[in-house]
Amino acid sequence: MAKFLHIADVHLGIKRYNLPDRTSDFFRAWSEVIERYAIAHRVDFVLIVGDLFDRRQVEPQAANHAMAMLIKLANERIPVVVIEGNHDQHESTSRFSWLRSFAQWGFIHLLEPVWEEGRARMEQWDSVATRGSYVDIADARIFGSTWYGATVSNMLPFLAQATLEQRRADATNIFMLHSDIEGQLNYRVQNALSISNLVTMREAVDYLALGHTHKRFDIEGWAFNPGSLEACSVDEVEAERGIFLVETEGAKIKSEFLEAGKAFFQRPFKRVMHEVSGSEEPEAIRGEVFEVIRKACAGADEVAPEQKPIIELTLRGQIGFKNSLLRLDKVKEQAMEELRPLGLIINNKTVPKQLAVAVGLSRDISRTERELRVLEDLIKQDSRFSHRAAEMAPVVAEVKRLTLEGEAPEKILQLIEARLFQPVPHSPDSAYAEGAD
Repeated sequence: MAKFLHIADVHLGIKRYNLPDRTSDFFRAWSEVIERYAIAHRVDFVLIVGDLFDRRQVEPQAANHAMAMLIKLANERIPVVVIEGNHDQHESTSRFSWLRSFAQWGFIHLLEPVWEEGRARMEQWDSVATRGSYVDIADARIFGSTWYGATVSNMLPFLAQATLEQRRADATNIFMLHSDIEGQLNYRVQNALSISNLVTMREAVDYLALGHTHKRFDIEGWAFNPGSLEACSVDEVEAERGIFLVETEGAKIKSEFLEAGKAFFQRPFKRVMHEVSGSEEPEAIRGEVFEVIRKACAGADEVAPEQKPIIELTLRGQIGFKNSLLRLDKVKEQAMEELRPLGLIINNKTVPKQLAVAVGLSRDISRTERELRVLEDLIKQDSRFSHRAAEMAPVVAEVKRLTLEGEAPEKILQLIEARLFQPVPHSPDSAYAEGAD
């Protein structure tokens, strides 16, 4: 039997939204997971399936955060098995990395295949050389890969064959893979690993330990992705993430998912949408926005620092003035000082009323027609030319085209004069009046 903790995408040292506390948030999640579930549950080993760090150039604080828990695990004699992810992979021009240093110091087993003449080979871990492709711990044989990016679909068949050749019959065979998986993201990733390609590993391994996608999922009870320990951006807030606590006996897998925010620390986020009133006065809109933020921040000044929320406010609707006059930077400054959230992100997606015509246009309308409608609407805002808006819009569009094509200014001026300032034929009366002058 084997009992282990499967985590991924720890992202130590992360910096987001210019908030120093967020770096501490990721360390807090990492430390709680190790202390509460690795050490307290006396696991046989810990798997970290890529992106222990947020970047290749590891800052001292991030290295200290990693070492703090690796030392505790070493003191408890709990081995740590790691593979590189896309964020912490060593530079192509050098084999040096902090992960390699940790391996040399005996704190982790950093696994990676050996490639020769386009084929993969799995070598057993060498504790003296501190390198290898697989390691035996308890009743498990653990194989590692590395970050292959868009080439992973081409590499996987070779990895599967090399793993199958070294499969241990009397153990739970585990393979660690950091990769995009088709169908598991909210956006399309070209060359993500397809499920049909992924199952080529099925014959070789009993448990496929995945990382890279920052949300939890599993596939047919043998491939598991826990997600990141913390939300790396506000867009990930609603995704389920956490860790897997796993017990195995040969091919028998018993996994327990422990969710972030329930089982261990997670910074609270609040996402708020607000439709502005459409007032003509910037000051009125600023007051309205501040009240929305006040409601979202209710109680923020009374909670412990680790419970202060990050607020994301998205504004929509129409305003009767230029966006720049709204001065949301002043609103943010006042809200941070008086309401004291950890962070405040304001996404201004309001539209000046004179541009609102573009919002209501059908998607079937051509780009050219859309541009003409917007230009016409803009010209109508000036009382001097409003009566000629339909006539002037095509001329403005043509001037824009000629300017982008590098046409000479003299030619553009001739176009404007010809289209907009043709002399009006004089009547006899007007001629007489001019002569009389």
